[in-house]
Amino acid sequence: MLQADNGECKSMTLDQIAIGKEVKIIKVGGEGELRCRLLDMGLIPRTIVRVQKVAPMGDPIEIHLRGYELTIRKEDAGKIEVAETDGRRMIEP
Repeated sequence: MLQADNGECKSMTLDQIAIGKEVKIIKVGGEGELRCRLLDMGLIPRTIVRVQKVAPMGDPIEIHLRGYELTIRKEDAGKIEVAETDGRRMIEP
């Protein structure tokens, strides 16, 4: 989470992450089939993901997780709440 000027933590979503940065998934939003599809693709809380590429117009976004690359729409990435990692590499299942 990012620290706001007043010291409070503000959340960030996967669509806001810079290329090459690793983050940990905190919460997967969305409703119904979309949420189920994101979870089925491995986007579950505590998973480490790295933003690999962003298309020239900003959509879609390619991410690396669990040993594979996944491309998702920016709108869907905006429903995934993430936090910065503490620098220690977690073991991917």
